[in-house]
Amino acid sequence: MSALRFRLHEGSFTPPPAESTLPPGPRAPRLFQTLRFAFRPLQTVEACAGRWGDWFTLRLIGGRTNVFCSHPDAIRDVHAGDPETFHAGEAAGDILAPILGQHSLLILDGERHMRERRLMSPPFHGERVHVYGRLVRESVRRVLERWPLGRPFPIHHEMQIVALDVILRAVFGIDEGPRLVELRRRIEHFLSLMDGSSAALILPPFLQVELGGLTPWGQFVRRVRAIDELLYAEMTRRRTEGTAGRTDILSLLLDARDEHGEPMANQELRDEMFTMLMAGHETTATSLAWAFYELLRHPDMHRRLRDELHAVLGDGPLEPGHVSRLEYLDAVLKETQRLTPVVAFTGRMLRAPARIGGRELPAGVVVSPAIYLTHRRPDLWPEPERFHPDRFVGVRPNPSHFFPFGGGVRRCLGAAFATYEMKVVLAEVVRRADLRIVPGYRMRRVQRAVTYAPSDGMPVVMVGRR
Repeated sequence: MSALRFRLHEGSFTPPPAESTLPPGPRAPRLFQTLRFAFRPLQTVEACAGRWGDWFTLRLIGGRTNVFCSHPDAIRDVHAGDPETFHAGEAAGDILAPILGQHSLLILDGERHMRERRLMSPPFHGERVHVYGRLVRESVRRVLERWPLGRPFPIHHEMQIVALDVILRAVFGIDEGPRLVELRRRIEHFLSLMDGSSAALILPPFLQVELGGLTPWGQFVRRVRAIDELLYAEMTRRRTEGTAGRTDILSLLLDARDEHGEPMANQELRDEMFTMLMAGHETTATSLAWAFYELLRHPDMHRRLRDELHAVLGDGPLEPGHVSRLEYLDAVLKETQRLTPVVAFTGRMLRAPARIGGRELPAGVVVSPAIYLTHRRPDLWPEPERFHPDRFVGVRPNPSHFFPFGGGVRRCLGAAFATYEMKVVLAEVVRRADLRIVPGYRMRRVQRAVTYAPSDGMPVVMVGRR
């Protein structure tokens, strides 16, 4: 893919007359724009950025108007915007609310969002995150032990197994036994819908029609209900038996109380647990698959990472105290997230007119910071399509230039958890398995729900163990 041709602007924008306040964009009918964006989102925004530069407008069916921006000044203003004006939940609600539930942190705005965020923050920060390192190492070890020598297998699928195991144990707190086996089976059955063609037929609101389970959306709803049945049963069991001594996130949330002493209701818990499943499974597995794709294409970087891990860890496990010393591991992960962010855009519905990046935008539009486009701007990232982890060694990136987890008060609550999990997985696999990309593999980006993954699961061969 050639570097994007941005028309860069300096200084401020002069707001155009009333009817022309929106940036330019395609003139095709709304239905055509909606279908193109639903089925080919990255190609659509790349084409628009190549033609119109930092700002462009897509007009979608249902009267929805999305204004995309990629200039860091605009990104900064969106992330710093007043949450009463910049409604992220409302922007995503028509797509995600039927999938995640009305009480999901991603759907809420205003005080409801802040209450839920305060309740959920403690399990995802500080020393609490590091408690789960042992669970991650055990999950990786179990998967590594069954990898065949000399036979191809898809690394993306293996990372999905690890990520799901971590969620089941660290988040849901379900241990070995029939409950774990059955919940895993139902979740895997549900996740099988998340390939490119099915996801594109599930996410658009106008296609969310059940028809007795005959449509892709109908299948989605039935499989979600099967998971809900077990989740509600687990909540009831946990409330009955008590949570003393438990460190899993579900138990911590069951014990959480807001400033009025009120706990989270079962429906709130269900929606947040389902959000963690959706946001913490596929995204983590996909980021890891891309990291392996890049490392295995660049043997010198692979060796450098292995040498750093040996120098810092020796033969022992990655512990919290090692993380700050593993600069190249951190840089590899950040460069993977820059080049292939698993979420390409975020959005804020404007509840009042706002000045963003020097441009006046009216109320009622959705302003969308384009993570994918900003991460590939040649003025911010020289040779933007080159995988070059040294960009991040010893550097703290500007949050308006690099924001794979979003920004402002809507930054992903699980960012620290996901980052630590990915570092542990990457470190354990690089140290203990000699992998090669299957000869002749030609990578394509394929859509999976809201993420893009390497095609065919990124097939690799293990040529040795360590």
